Amino acid sequence: MSVTLLYWSLTISHWLLLAAMFCCLIRLVRGPRAQDRVLAFDALYVSAMLFLLSLGIATRSPFYFDAALVIALLGFVSTAALSKFLMRGEVIE
Repeated sequence: MSVTLLYWSLTISHWLLLAAMFCCLIRLVRGPRAQDRVLAFDALYVSAMLFLLSLGIATRSPFYFDAALVIALLGFVSTAALSKFLMRGEVIE
């Protein structure tokens, strides 16, 4: 695999992930219902996690992978809590 191919594919993926994060932010702000906002938040944290992973590949730094792991864990827990709150009206039983 050549270095230029890797460089251009990472650059294109960064721009596409930033565009996806921008679309998720628009849906998060304009979402007509709370369910749309939770789904936009879920897609936003997944896009941010993938952006950090691709940035870690580009810079060869292990710190981005740790940050992506933290975002994945906190994003999953917060999405589950928001979904449970929307279904039942309470998070802790």
